[in-house]
Amino acid sequence: MNECYDYDCHGGGCTFRVKREVVEESNDIFMNDRFTVRCDMSIFTAPYVLVPLPDILQHLRNLLSGEGTDVTFQVGGKTFTAHRCVLAAQSAVFKAELFGPMKEGTAKTVIRIDDMEAKVFKLLLGFMYSDSVPEIEEEDDAMWKHLLVAADRYDFMRLRLICEQKLCTYIGLSTVATILSLAEQHHCRGLKNACLDFLSNPANLQQVVSDDGFDHLTSSCPSVLKEIIARLASLMLDK
Repeated sequence: MNECYDYDCHGGGCTFRVKREVVEESNDIFMNDRFTVRCDMSIFTAPYVLVPLPDILQHLRNLLSGEGTDVTFQVGGKTFTAHRCVLAAQSAVFKAELFGPMKEGTAKTVIRIDDMEAKVFKLLLGFMYSDSVPEIEEEDDAMWKHLLVAADRYDFMRLRLICEQKLCTYIGLSTVATILSLAEQHHCRGLKNACLDFLSNPANLQQVVSDDGFDHLTSSCPSVLKEIIARLASLMLDK
């Protein structure tokens, strides 16, 4: 018997049918006027005790409601409260700022951050309590750029890599120069290589060179221009 028909049966039983024409047209179902039916059954029993999945991240997110906070930040005209221990555990920079020699002082409970937008700090704070990709409502490359700068400033390697990965999807003729400049300034090797690969296409490079952003790139990061030329030369030699 070479033909098999599979049926999934759940519950107390099942019914299955095979069309007559299928049987008549097949020479392999019947052998000596007989056919074989094979039934495979799996029996599952529920365990006596079900252990839930870890939910510590949910508990950390709940802390953002403000209970037990012991440090306050003023950013862009808005106030954010947090827990020193959580911040110190996530960031070596915050640990030094809150507990190390460069700490603000036990009497000072409000820390001002003047060079960051409030919505960027809110995303940064949310990441510290959830370790998950931030949800950006109006997603664009500008917000991911700001978040990358903040992640680099406070030494959040995972968040910085997330921002790099996101920005790779925004690389295009109108954005590659500014993204490459950002990658060079903040030592984002993966993002930088993605930009250089894009510019290694002579057609892309020709259009980007005429853009004002490329002038800024060559003036602020002249070493990048040398790398672009080196890549183009390598491609020409390979041909």
